[in-house]
Amino acid sequence: MFPVIAFPAIDPVALEIGPFALRWYALAYIGGIVLGWWLARRLCALPPVAATREQVDDAVTWVTLGIILGGRLGYVLFYRPGFYITAPWEALYVWQGGMSFHGGMLGVVIALLWFCRRRGLDPFLFADRVVTVVPIGLFLGRLANFANGELWGRVTDVPWAMVFPHGGPEPRHPSQLYQAFLEGVCLFALLMVLVRIPAIRARPGLLSGVFLCGYGVARLVGEVFRQPDAHLGFLVAGITMGQLLSLPMIAVGVWLILRARARPALA
Repeated sequence: MFPVIAFPAIDPVALEIGPFALRWYALAYIGGIVLGWWLARRLCALPPVAATREQVDDAVTWVTLGIILGGRLGYVLFYRPGFYITAPWEALYVWQGGMSFHGGMLGVVIALLWFCRRRGLDPFLFADRVVTVVPIGLFLGRLANFANGELWGRVTDVPWAMVFPHGGPEPRHPSQLYQAFLEGVCLFALLMVLVRIPAIRARPGLLSGVFLCGYGVARLVGEVFRQPDAHLGFLVAGITMGQLLSLPMIAVGVWLILRARARPALA
């Protein structure tokens, strides 16, 4: 039996000034949006131009709303169905925790479709540049999960197992770090390589499809090591809710890739 690594004592509050407290999770959202915005402005300028820098600036507000509202409502619908029936207004209490990536993704899709329609932009071309920066936020979000000591992994005896403060006495996989690497580092590296290839940028929807497939596969793998939510447990055939929600993502991603390849490339 290998010695268990002690979970580092990390204060969930990153910065506290008087009554104001900035938590790591909020800092991850802010950092992901700001860094993604900065990079998206440059990527959208690559030919074929997806949007002007000013249009990217305008889109940030709608994307942020899509992330927050979609992420929270997705969590309520996917992970806590029926929990807020007695007090439905509490579903909007985002400060109480609980966000869903799949819900946030749907929120962003709706926001981008609405924005592109109003601005006369190609939604597939614009989305291709936006999804390329999403892994930045995913990476920071998983690190915040680790700092908070939440969403820990399943019981294991691997040499790097940790005992999490609220995860019981058993050593567990630090699955937050696995997912940060898969959903953040690996997916970001892949998309950064592909977005630099003119032939790929010329096929609207292709990068979006790669992102959906890449995230879906990364989530399927990461959930193998992650402890399912206690109130949900394992679903049919032993899969988790995160895996179940990732399957349609992969299907849509494959459709987008095939669609992009079947259509003429942009000049």
